[in-house]
Amino acid sequence: MGEEEACKLEASEPKEQQQESVKEDKDSAAKPKLEAQDKSLIPVPEKVEAPATEKSPNNRDSVLARVETEKKLALVKAWEENEKAKVENKAHKKISEIGSWENTKKAAVEAELKKIEEQLEKKKAEYAEKMKNKVAEIHKQAEEKRAMIEAKRGEECLKIEESAAKFRASGLLPKKFLGCFGS
Repeated sequence: MGEEEACKLEASEPKEQQQESVKEDKDSAAKPKLEAQDKSLIPVPEKVEAPATEKSPNNRDSVLARVETEKKLALVKAWEENEKAKVENKAHKKISEIGSWENTKKAAVEAELKKIEEQLEKKKAEYAEKMKNKVAEIHKQAEEKRAMIEAKRGEECLKIEESAAKFRASGLLPKKFLGCFGS
C-alpha cells in the first residue's frame, strides 16, 4: 500500500516541483544524517505535501527511496528500543540477583552471629556456674578448716584444764611456765 501511495504522489507532481523536491529530499536526507550524528538521535523524516498529478520516474524513485529510508529508520529505532529494553531488563535482573544474594549472605551471617552469641552465653553461664561452685567449695573448705581449728582449740583447752587440775592436785608447777626460773 505504501508503494501505491508513493506512485500516486509522484505522478501528481509537475517536473519543476519534482526537481525541487529531489533537491530538497537530498538536502533533507543529508540534514537528518548530520543531526543524527550531532545529537545521536534517530531523525524523524519530514512529511511531503500533496504532490501534483504528473508522473516522473525521478520523483517516484526519490519517494520510494524516502519511504525505504523511513522504513529503515523505523526498523533501526525499533531495534534500538528493543536492545535498550533487553539491556535494562538484564541489568534489573542482575541487580535483583545481587540484592537477593546480599540478603541471603546477611541472613547467614546474622544466624551465625546469633549462634555464636548463644554459645558464648552458654559458656558464660557454665563458667559462672563453675565459679560459683568454686566459691562454694572454697567456702566449704574454709568452714571445715575453721571447724577443725575450733575443735583443736577446744581439745587443747580441755587438755590444759586437765593439766591444771593435775598440777593443783599434786602441787607441782608446770615446767614451761617458769622455765627460765626453774632449776
